[in-house]
Amino acid sequence: MNILPQQIKQLVNYGPNDYRLVSSPLPVPKANELLVKISACGVCASDVHCFGGAQMFWGSGSAPSWVKPPVVPGHEFYGEVAGYGAGALEHFGVALGDRVIAEQIVPCDKCRFCKSGDYWMCEKHDIYGFQAKDADGGMSEYMLLKATSRVHKIPTTLTMNECAVIEPFACSVHAVNRADIQFEDVVVLAGAGTLGLGMVQAIRLKTPKKLIVLDTIPERLALAKKFGADLVMNPLEEDVVARVKALTDGYGCDVYIEATGNPRSVPQGLNMIRKMGRFVEFSVFSEEATVDWSIIGDRKELDIRGAHLGPNCYQTVIDFFERKLFSAEGVVTDTYSLDDWQAAFHKAHGAESVKVLLIP
Repeated sequence: MNILPQQIKQLVNYGPNDYRLVSSPLPVPKANELLVKISACGVCASDVHCFGGAQMFWGSGSAPSWVKPPVVPGHEFYGEVAGYGAGALEHFGVALGDRVIAEQIVPCDKCRFCKSGDYWMCEKHDIYGFQAKDADGGMSEYMLLKATSRVHKIPTTLTMNECAVIEPFACSVHAVNRADIQFEDVVVLAGAGTLGLGMVQAIRLKTPKKLIVLDTIPERLALAKKFGADLVMNPLEEDVVARVKALTDGYGCDVYIEATGNPRSVPQGLNMIRKMGRFVEFSVFSEEATVDWSIIGDRKELDIRGAHLGPNCYQTVIDFFERKLFSAEGVVTDTYSLDDWQAAFHKAHGAESVKVLLIP
């Protein structure tokens, strides 16, 4: 018999720099909703930026706040099905006790993007961990998966660390797919955090001519090399633009993927990439990136592509883990209980960690 608690611990975002660990009633699933007991929830860079009050989350003078507090943060979660509303097991094709993960987006299934199949660009755009009630997240002992969620079963063969990075690695795969990498391409990836390390492994499977990874943290560069980078470079130690151009007969790289979250990486990439190259932007920035747009148009005629979330990539990542084509070894560096969420956020904000998990 599945005995559920009446009260649960939840981390709740009441506003910038105002997160509190509280006791709340166990959420009750409605029709086609699942109740999930959380096994782990990652602390994303966007969680740290949101906590710190970044404008892209909280708005500014002319832009309203996208975050709707009070809300339980956390979009990098997975867990076990512990309860369900009417019809939910059939709706999602799962059973009690199954390990599951939901994609970050809670699509409305009504807007033009949802109806055309581009659900990850949903106009309403609720993301787990940012909108109260509609999308409470996974920094909790239990959470609800809404009826419009994209839910995926996780095989029992995957480890906790592998399960915990399915979400960021799905984002990695989508960004790499957006780059349209060809066999003869020289690819530069800026950023070897969790997402970047997923991108390294995905790019390796595309077999480009050369993969160069940039980061300022030696330990992350070592992991990137282990996962398949041909060359690694530290922008603090050398002129990476000059070196990449020297390696490409002065032309520059064919593809530049920006995954650092540092605005300085954007002009670095625009100067490094060849004419008519492909620039993929994935990062969430806490401040604006300023560039000379004439580089994009008049000087180089670049193809600028964005990458958002991990649509249609969760099953790919799960399959890659099952086939040992992806690895999580060394990616999860720290785990904390919900009680220690402040230490977890502090750790995630620093340079000495890669992926930090909260384990309810």
